[in-house]
Amino acid sequence: MQIKTFEELKKILKNSNKEIFEIAQEMECQNLDITKEDFRQSVKKTLNAMKDAIKNGLINNQITNGKMGGQDCVKLVKKYKEKPSVFSKLFEKILTYALATSEENARMGKIAACPTAGACGIVPSVLISLFEEFNINTDKQINSLIVAGLIGKIISQKVKPAGAVAGCQAECGTAAAMAAGAAAYLFDYNIDIILNSVSLCLKNILGLTCDPVRGFVEVPCIKRNPFMAIHAITAVELASAGIESVIPTDEVVDAMEQTGALMSPSLKESSLAGLAKTKTAIIMSKACFTKKYYSELKD
Repeated sequence: MQIKTFEELKKILKNSNKEIFEIAQEMECQNLDITKEDFRQSVKKTLNAMKDAIKNGLINNQITNGKMGGQDCVKLVKKYKEKPSVFSKLFEKILTYALATSEENARMGKIAACPTAGACGIVPSVLISLFEEFNINTDKQINSLIVAGLIGKIISQKVKPAGAVAGCQAECGTAAAMAAGAAAYLFDYNIDIILNSVSLCLKNILGLTCDPVRGFVEVPCIKRNPFMAIHAITAVELASAGIESVIPTDEVVDAMEQTGALMSPSLKESSLAGLAKTKTAIIMSKACFTKKYYSELKD
């Protein structure tokens, strides 16, 4: 069993009395030939890995392998202790959790790719912040991650979630859409609001390039995660107010596929253009080939 489009998902839901996570759960159990209990335990294991990455990242200020990050989350935590965000505690959590996870990835720590390592901070920061702030029980936590996974799976059947294929719109963009749809599910919004959250999220990130400085998943990748996490929540806020995407979800995914195909290969993870070829980035790249750099990296 496969659900290939969001329109197909919508029809299945409207012709049944099941929730979106139940449809996804049944599909995965059938495809993997496993029990529902085994599947949910697997999802819970992933969820726990996400929580551990956040926990570790919040207190770790070790420099990343590419030496371009690793200490920003600790700075942000310190800032909020001294002066809370003017927005909310939830806002603080989303930003710090996204940075914590993304920096852990850049240190080669244990994370859950969702859908990729470079976008690993977006889904966990949004969902786990909501779990904590709204006291979400374990079963619903698992359900929301299943929903996020289904959204990512449907998108990836059209556009592979890789910067080398379609730019960062396919990585951080897909992750933000997964987070938005799952967050909308957490608040018990209907399928129309869930899909509008996904659509609004995706169409406002179309064309985002993948241009990592020096080829590391650090600049701009690490800081992009907290930005895209807030982007996801923005989509839910708009959709829940009844604001609809004029373009249907499947057509937005089609547009992302076309945009990725038209994007120059130099802007798709090759580090041949964009931020990777700015004056400062070029100087930093040349520094990589010095004996001093390799000696410090080894240490």
